[in-house]
Amino acid sequence: MTATVEVPTWVLLLVLGFAAVAALDRVLVPSARWFLRRRMQRAVDRINQRLAVPIQPFRIMRRKDQVIRLIYDPQVMEAVSEFARDQGVPQNVAFDRARSYAREIVPGFSTAAYFGFATRVARRLSLGLYQVHLGGADSEALRGIDRRAAVVFVINHRSNMDYVLVTWLASQHSALSYAVGEWARIWPLRALIRATGAYFIRRRYSNNLYRAVLARYVQMSVQQGTTQAIFPEGGLSLDGAVGGARKGLLSYILRDFSPELGRDVVFIPIGLNYDRVLEDRVLIAARKAGTRKFPVKPRELLRFGLGVLWKRLRRRFQRFGHAAVCYGEPLSLRDFRAEHPSGSIDLLADRLTQRMRATVPVLPVPLVAAALTRIGPSAPRSAVVSDAAAIVERLRVLHSWQHLPRGEVGAAVDSGLQALVLRGVVRTDAETVAVADGQGDLVAYYAASVLQRLDEPGAAPARAGELTLPQPDET
Repeated sequence: MTATVEVPTWVLLLVLGFAAVAALDRVLVPSARWFLRRRMQRAVDRINQRLAVPIQPFRIMRRKDQVIRLIYDPQVMEAVSEFARDQGVPQNVAFDRARSYAREIVPGFSTAAYFGFATRVARRLSLGLYQVHLGGADSEALRGIDRRAAVVFVINHRSNMDYVLVTWLASQHSALSYAVGEWARIWPLRALIRATGAYFIRRRYSNNLYRAVLARYVQMSVQQGTTQAIFPEGGLSLDGAVGGARKGLLSYILRDFSPELGRDVVFIPIGLNYDRVLEDRVLIAARKAGTRKFPVKPRELLRFGLGVLWKRLRRRFQRFGHAAVCYGEPLSLRDFRAEHPSGSIDLLADRLTQRMRATVPVLPVPLVAAALTRIGPSAPRSAVVSDAAAIVERLRVLHSWQHLPRGEVGAAVDSGLQALVLRGVVRTDAETVAVADGQGDLVAYYAASVLQRLDEPGAAPARAGELTLPQPDET
C-alpha cells in the first residue's frame, strides 16, 4: 500500500486533468451556480420592492428548465402527436421539431441585462433624441391593480423607438416581456433581446405545431403572472393611424382564461406618439408599394448614426421634438367575461383598440399636420392657429391626452411648424403656411393620429395629471 509507483509524466498530467475536471463539475461549478443564483434572487427581491408588479419566479427560471417544461406540457405533446399523424412523420421527428420551436421562443431573462443595461441605454437614447412626456402613470386605476394579476400592456406601434421608450418608462412598474417579430433574430441583437425577456414570433412560415407551442408559452407566462407587452396591430402603422388588432396573442390569452380559477388578467392600453417618427418616409413608401417589407440599408443607418453623433459632438444637434407615452384605463379580463359571458375575441380586440386610440397623445407636429389637412395645403397662419385651437377644444371634450408647450395652442403651432420647416415639409412666411411639393403624404401621415380621434363619437376615460420627464440638461 505504501510502495512507490512510477508512472510516465504524461499519465500523471492526464490523471490530474481528469481530477480537475471532476472537481469543477461536481464541486466548484455547482457552488458557483448556487452563489450566483442566490445573488440574483437577492437582486430580484430588492427590485421587487420598488415595482408595482413584481417579477414572478417563472421569469427567473433557467431557460433550459422553461424549455423542458414547455415541450412536455400535455397540450404540446398532443399537438406533437397530431403533427406527426398529419405530416406522416415519426413521433420523435415531430418532438424534435417542437423542441426546436420551444428553444426559439423561450427567452433567457437577466435582471442585470434588463435593469442594469437595457433601461439605462433606453433612458439615455430616449432623452437624447426627444423631449419625453409621460401621462397617467400615477393614476388611481393603475395603483388599484391587484399585484397578483397578470398585466398585459397593449401598445400602438408607431416606431421601433416604441420598444426603447416603453422599456424605460415601464421599468418602474415591472419588467416587460415583449413579443418581437422575426426582424430581431439577427446576431448580436438576438442574444441581447432574449436577455431582456423578449420572445420571438414567426409571422410567416408557421404551422399548427409552432402555433401550439407559442400558445402554450404565452398561456404559461400569463398563468405565472409574467408582465407582457404586445403590439396588437402586428406591425408598424403605415398610415399613422392606429390600425385594427390582430387577434393571435389575444386569442391565446382569452382561450385559456377561466374567471373562477387562477389570477386575473389586466390589459393596460398605452398610447405613443412622436413629433418625428424616425422611419416615417420608409413606412409611407411601403404603404404606397402595398408591402410590409422594410429593407434595411446598413449604409444609410450608419450615415444617420454618425451624422447624429457628429452634430452632438459639435453641440449642434437638435432633438426630434416631443415624444409621449400615455397610460389608458385598464381593462380587467375577469370583469369583461362577467359583463360578456360569451364575449368573443373580436369584441375584446375592439375594446382594446378603442382604448388605445383614446390614449394616443396629441403633440405639436401631429396637431399642425391635422390642421393643414383640414383647411388645405396652403392657408394663412392665423387660420392654422384657429383650426388647431378648434381641434384642441374638441379633444379636451373627449378627454384626450395633449402636450402643448406652455399649454398654449399658439406655442404648439410654432413648435410644430418649426419642426416641419426644418425638414422641408412646409414653407412659411410672415402670414402664410404652405405644404411643400411632394410632402402631402408626410403631412397626412402625422395628421392621422389626431384626425382618427376626432372621428370617434363619445368620450374617453378621464385622465390623470401629466408628467414631463427630466431632460438631459436638467439631470
